[in-house]
Amino acid sequence: MNSESNRIVFESVGHRVFYVFLILFMVLLAFCMAYPYLNVVAKAFNNGYDTVLGGITIYPRVPTIENFSIVLSDSTVLNSFLVSVARVLIGTLLALIVQFSSAYAFTKKSLKGRGYILVFFLIPMFFGGGLIPQYLVYSKLKLLNNFLVYVLPGASSMFNIVLIRTYLYTIPESCQESAKLDGASEIVIMTRIMLPLAMPILATVALWVAVGHWNDWTTTLYFVTKDKLFPLQYVLMRMLKQYEELNKLIENAIMTGRAVSSSSFLKPKPESLQAAQIVISTLPIIIVYPFLQKYFIKGIMVGALKD
Repeated sequence: MNSESNRIVFESVGHRVFYVFLILFMVLLAFCMAYPYLNVVAKAFNNGYDTVLGGITIYPRVPTIENFSIVLSDSTVLNSFLVSVARVLIGTLLALIVQFSSAYAFTKKSLKGRGYILVFFLIPMFFGGGLIPQYLVYSKLKLLNNFLVYVLPGASSMFNIVLIRTYLYTIPESCQESAKLDGASEIVIMTRIMLPLAMPILATVALWVAVGHWNDWTTTLYFVTKDKLFPLQYVLMRMLKQYEELNKLIENAIMTGRAVSSSSFLKPKPESLQAAQIVISTLPIIIVYPFLQKYFIKGIMVGALKD
């Protein structure tokens, strides 16, 4: 009896020690993951010249909002923000419609040549024509300097289609069969039955697509020259390059002994501006992510559990 009691006490103490160790480890891991972003936030709210001296941790040493004022004072920022929001909303919605419809179609055994079609669309995932053929195709389709260049090419992603298709296979076929017995058409089954059941994977794909649209600026660099179509990321990148070039000119002037106006030294440093830009560009994603997190966790584990 005593040995049994000692074993229970030992297991209880061991469990508590392990539980405390696990909590401490997770807190340390969370801090290690959050520290880089907190450091960026601190630099964004810190004086640019003080940031150059180094030593900034997770709080600003010389607090200021000058970096944000400079970034947001650009007249093109507001318009570019609206372009980015429109691109994310339209591009994500269009991508979900195309990819979910395609995935649902590929689950049908009655689709003739289904295997060949899958292989045909899988080939571009591994082989591409390059930037020049892509530019020529967009030119022929009148997509250059067109808002549609942001949303049409990315509307179909075979990787996402296969992912959604795999998830749809986990939904019991009895759901569709019972709906067919009640006289439901394929459109009704897809939109009224399969769509609600596939929300976890669709939320996951929506998050991936939205983040991709929000962070992309290379599409603008290659295919867009109109200022009114510039997204926020491209405008921020261009502003940062301008300030980097300005500081290089100042440094070269100092090294060669040429006169430099005092106003040039008052210009903010790129490191602080870059930090402010990172905060501005990531804030919408950080706000949206908690609302999709529960769906994201379910969707990312597709196929991990089997009945």
